[in-house]
Amino acid sequence: MHKGIAIYPAIEPLLVSIPEGWFLMGSASGQDCERPVHRVWIDAFLMAATQVTNAEYALFLHSTASDPPPFWHDQNFNHPQQPVTGVSWIDADRYCQWLASQTGRAYRLPTEAEWERAARGDLDQRDFPWGNDPPQSLPNYATRWQTGPEPVAHYAPNAFGLYNICDNVHEWCSDWYDPNYYAVAPERNPRGPELRLGIGERKASRGGSWRHHVKVARCSARSSIPSDFRYADYGFRVACNI
Repeated sequence: MHKGIAIYPAIEPLLVSIPEGWFLMGSASGQDCERPVHRVWIDAFLMAATQVTNAEYALFLHSTASDPPPFWHDQNFNHPQQPVTGVSWIDADRYCQWLASQTGRAYRLPTEAEWERAARGDLDQRDFPWGNDPPQSLPNYATRWQTGPEPVAHYAPNAFGLYNICDNVHEWCSDWYDPNYYAVAPERNPRGPELRLGIGERKASRGGSWRHHVKVARCSARSSIPSDFRYADYGFRVACNI
């Protein structure tokens, strides 16, 4: 057992079904990398209702005898129901592979397109999961996220039943990152660019962070860092095919 984190019985995440459908991906008013707005079809898939928690990640550490992430013993980050932080893309991918081996279900990280479809619900081209009202309109916005991420699922989910989908911690996606990918992305189930020198050397991430001044990201906002970086505001949630 790692200090500060309780070990629970095997945890398979609560999954919600994201229905198949078309949606408009990107934003005409966002950053350049969010353009052009384009029509995308996403097959139905399953996504975890919450970000992977410390309690869930502890099982992985215990089972694989892996070293904990750098903030594991920090009291601002080690509540069992806080999202695990300080995990690299490589760590998150290893967790998905381990969870798949334990459950027989093909867990993986979501693609950027899947993530944005899930975050939007059926509110096409709205800024946030709830619409266009600013984040400051959320309950208790001024007092949340003071020293780290909050425990998951403390506030209402979006229309698909996903908690903290645009806030709390940045969430790793499966895609390599290319700021110009939208201009050439396929219309159906885009999975990001192929890794090639100079482009796609960073992994894509989505969602807001407790550490930012504006702590809730727009649904279309994109970010990326190298796959081996471990930051205090980076976590992840899992997905799998139906």
